[in-house]
Amino acid sequence: MHIYIYSPSGAVRDKAALRRAVKHLGRLGHDVELDPDALSTKQRFAGDDQARVLSIARAAASGADIAMPTRGGYGITRLMKHLPYKAIASSIKQGMRWVGHSDFTALQMGVLAKTGVITWAGPHACADFGAQEVDEIMQDCFDDMAQGRGEGAGWRLPASDLAHLPKRTMLAEDAKLWGGNLSVLCSLIGTPFLPAVEKGVLFLEDVAEHPYRIERMLTQLLNTGVLAKQQAIVLGQFTDYKLTKHDQGYKLETVVSWLRDHVKVPVLTGLPFGHVPTKVCLPVGQVVNLLREDREAFLLWAHQAHD
Repeated sequence: MHIYIYSPSGAVRDKAALRRAVKHLGRLGHDVELDPDALSTKQRFAGDDQARVLSIARAAASGADIAMPTRGGYGITRLMKHLPYKAIASSIKQGMRWVGHSDFTALQMGVLAKTGVITWAGPHACADFGAQEVDEIMQDCFDDMAQGRGEGAGWRLPASDLAHLPKRTMLAEDAKLWGGNLSVLCSLIGTPFLPAVEKGVLFLEDVAEHPYRIERMLTQLLNTGVLAKQQAIVLGQFTDYKLTKHDQGYKLETVVSWLRDHVKVPVLTGLPFGHVPTKVCLPVGQVVNLLREDREAFLLWAHQAHD
């Protein structure tokens, strides 16, 4: 596989991680191409806005099988009006898979809203393939995505979920899968870059956000009517926050309970996706079925289409 690695968001500070990622992917048999501005820096960004737009355009024109960011951070929302949507969609229709998470959610939502084509929620170069120990499950899921043989993702639900879920096996049927990073998603509300998905499956994750901030963002999605339009909500991993004495027992589980009290659709937790080593690859924009068998949850899709 030809993998094109580019930097659309934050500057790469850990160059050793990027070198490890390139070597590791090479050992797996991939032909890795680094964008010429992959290591560019302007303040906290990987180059100025125009340079990063051009890096995305080069990725679209590269003819690669996979386009993968070096890292997330912040920066793509500054570019939304200038992204080469038609070129990205054309590359996807020709077989390229765009994969990433975190800040990459902005590009995914914009592409879905503007063109309807499928991108992939999955790993980055530095944090995932550049880790000192590469997670085997993440790597296997990436390989399935790269080879076009992935047909679903499954995980074991926390026991606490069971009392809150319907007894039926099918929780969502023929539903468009969408979502990603909660903070980035909320930043797109009220813009033309948030897809108007109805009867979908919305998956969410975040990092370094206290539970009250997570609740505040969920409240925004609730009050704008986004949550009520879904068939199900799937929560991934919310990590790297710190509770304080002021919380007095208020925690992430409190937020999940609050959410269930305010929506009429199933809310599942424990999805192995987010800013964590073990992550599945998810086709954003693909039609899926969401099923449950006791404590096992499954997101299932057919062989992915490119349009």
